[in-house]
Order: sequence, then C-alpha cells, then structure tokens
Amino acid sequence: MSLDPNTNRCVAQLIDANLDRAREGLRVVEDWCRFALDKKELVITLKDWRQQLGRHHKDVYKQSRSTERDQGIGLSHPEQENRHSPKQIISANCSRAQEALRVLEEFSRINDPALAKCASEIRYQLYELELEIIKASLHNQRKQKLEKCKAYLITNPHPNLLKIVEQSIKAGISIVQYRNKIDNDLDKLSQAKEMAYLCKRNNALFIINDRIDLAIAVDADGIHLGQNDMPYLIARKILGDEKIIGRSTHCLEELLCAQKEGCDYVGAGPIYHTNTKSIKSPTGIKYVKEATKFSKLPYFAIGGINSSNIHEVISAGAARIAVSGAIMNAKDPTLATIELLNKVS
Repeated sequence: MSLDPNTNRCVAQLIDANLDRAREGLRVVEDWCRFALDKKELVITLKDWRQQLGRHHKDVYKQSRSTERDQGIGLSHPEQENRHSPKQIISANCSRAQEALRVLEEFSRINDPALAKCASEIRYQLYELELEIIKASLHNQRKQKLEKCKAYLITNPHPNLLKIVEQSIKAGISIVQYRNKIDNDLDKLSQAKEMAYLCKRNNALFIINDRIDLAIAVDADGIHLGQNDMPYLIARKILGDEKIIGRSTHCLEELLCAQKEGCDYVGAGPIYHTNTKSIKSPTGIKYVKEATKFSKLPYFAIGGINSSNIHEVISAGAARIAVSGAIMNAKDPTLATIELLNKVS
C-alpha cells in the first residue's frame, strides 16, 4: 500500500492513533456489556467491530507511530475527572469511539477506501447500539434495586390511597405496585401518574399490575403479569428492554417457567388465604420452601402475610414479602410497615 508522499506520514500517524482510540473505546464498552450487563449478543457485536478495525490496522500505520513528536501525549481535560458513574464512562467511551471512527472515515477515504467504509458502517451502528446499552443499563439498575427490596406493597382501592403509599415509602417500602380493578381508565391514569411521581421522588420502584399501556403512559419502572396475562416475550417487545417484568406464580412449575421466560422476579403464593386473589386453595409454606430451593430469581412470598404469620414465612426461607391488606388496611400504615420490615430484615 502507498500513500501520498506529501502527507503520508502525518496521515498514517493520524490513522494509527484513531484506530487505537476507536478500539480502546469499544473495548471499554464491550467489557461493561460482558461483566455488568451480561449481554452476550452485544459483546459479540463489539468484539467483531474491534476485530474488523484490527484487520485494517496495517503495518504502514503502526510504523509511522512516534510518541516523541505527538503533541497530544499527556494532555487531559477537566471533564475526564467528572466521570463518577458507569453511565458516564460508557457514554464517554461511545463518544470517543464515534469521534475516532469519523476521523478514520474522513482521512482514509482517498488512500484506504476499505477502512473508510468499515469505519463509517461501525460508526452508524454504534449510535444504535449505544441506545441498547443505555436501556440495558437502566434495566440493570432497576434489577439491582429490586434485589435489595425486602417488602413489596401492592395497593388496593382506598380513599387515602396516595397518603398510605407515601407513608409506607417513607417508612421503608422501596417497591410499590399499583393494582386497581376499577373500570374507569381516566381515574386509573390520574392515580397512576400521581403514584409514579411519588415513587420517583422517593427513589422507590413503581410497578403497574397487568396494564402495559398504563405502565408506558406513566413511565413506570415495570409491569406485573398474572398467569393469564400477556406472554413475556410480547410484553417485553412492547414495554422495552429497560423495564422490569414480574410474574405471579402459584406452584414451582409456574415459577420455573417464568424463570425460563426471562422474568426479573416472581410473586410466589398465595401462601395464606387472601381476599385479593380468586384462588381457592392457598399454596402454603411448602411453596415458600420450594421457591427458596429452586428459584434463581428474586421471589416475593405473597398472600395473606401479616405481622402475626410473617415469622413462619421467613423461617421457611423467604427473604422478601409482598403485602397489601397488612399495610393498606392498617390503622397506622407507617407503624405496620416498620413492623413488617423489622421482621423480614
């Protein structure tokens, strides 16, 4: 390969530096997808891009390298010190790779059109992949928050609904599900909006029961599906990759199915008799023991759990509980929440 003798050395140096820069940026992003997001398909794509660029990193570019004459060596910018989160690091390295690819595209167009074409194709695909990573990272953040939740509040209609939810959140509840079987969608939307804002303001996860459209409308953190609700894959396609999806399960077979589907968590129960479920026969403590032994997902024991029987549920192995009446119908929701959390922690 030959370059224009008037510019061959500086252009070769420029291409060498930006091939290194693009591959380094992609490697940072690749390792985040590998170790933090556990996204094999993203890892494969990023690795392939690095290999493509590596094949174009010819000796003529490497041989032009001169650190002594490079005026950019050692230069930094104050903004580089302001990356305090993985999100900022990933964003910065996507930008780094995109900028380097643009330089490669411009300066290799005349003498190395194959590299110019490769850089252009990767750059445009990286714009789309960055959005996928952002969504996957949001999903990862929500899952991490979910795993720390000990008690899950499921609402039911109440004249003081928002007040009770606020009291429970301030007392320690960190995940709330809006469950309301009323037919008036306008009322549901209004309540869900207010509750979504309340949860966001207090750093609590907000889940909508059944209604994917409502979850999207109020930008909820996720959706909870029953056994007869929409299949997981369709729900995921509609809802997007960044949201949480949970599933109610009433036996080990259903739990393992939800796990295989890809759900983020399950409800396991009803453990005891409850007025909020139409299932006639409670699953009993046996299901808690099975879920503890076989579930790889976070599971919330649910159904008729209150301060008088919670010790039995915890003793059977449950690390998380979901309740409704124990808080929603309590004379003092704050005290009821604190009491439950003290027993499950």
